[in-house]
Amino acid sequence: MRILLVEDDSAQLEPLHTALVEAGHIVDGVQDGAIAQWILGKRDYDLLILDWLLPQVSGLSLCQQYRQLGKTAPVLMLTAKDTTFDKINGLDAGADDYLVKPADVFELLARVRALGRRSPLWKGDTLQIEDLTLNLSTLTVERGEQQLPLSTREFQLLEYLMRHPRQVLSRNQIEQTLWEWGSEPESNAITALVRRLRQRLQIVGAAHWLETVYGMGYRLNPDV
Repeated sequence: MRILLVEDDSAQLEPLHTALVEAGHIVDGVQDGAIAQWILGKRDYDLLILDWLLPQVSGLSLCQQYRQLGKTAPVLMLTAKDTTFDKINGLDAGADDYLVKPADVFELLARVRALGRRSPLWKGDTLQIEDLTLNLSTLTVERGEQQLPLSTREFQLLEYLMRHPRQVLSRNQIEQTLWEWGSEPESNAITALVRRLRQRLQIVGAAHWLETVYGMGYRLNPDV
């Protein structure tokens, strides 16, 4: 999933960001409510994780504005406010879940998994094309009797390709999908990533599925 994580305390932002990325998610992490407000006008997300108290624009206001725009992605509120009244305010603003800070990383990941099941993209804990299976919880790929782990980036690319089988995906689409807001890959990063993923797929006999369509991009085509 692509997640927007908004937390003004870097001591809490960094470990949460790391844990979410290691779980295979693509995470835009910011510390300012106004910046988050701007990003929400530029990008779509599968999940929002919002701290309640933020500089300039509060997480509660962000949630309200997001819902007023008709956006339906789940929202998880992070806050030290733990009274019943506060929880009601957060839920009434459009939040789907509520986690009191300091957030336990394992509980956060469990709640993210639960909220992810509400996404229209959710098709279970695995993706499958022909006899190739990608396990979304363990970041492993399987074919026949063979199973192998993928790096986070390899997993993210294969997930993106498997959600768009037989479709040519341009380098720009891959960059916009896999790289975080405000960061740009090095000039050869996508080429190197595709090469690494192809090497991994070779182990399960599916390297030829990952095609380079010269001048256009890449596609996962099990029909070749």
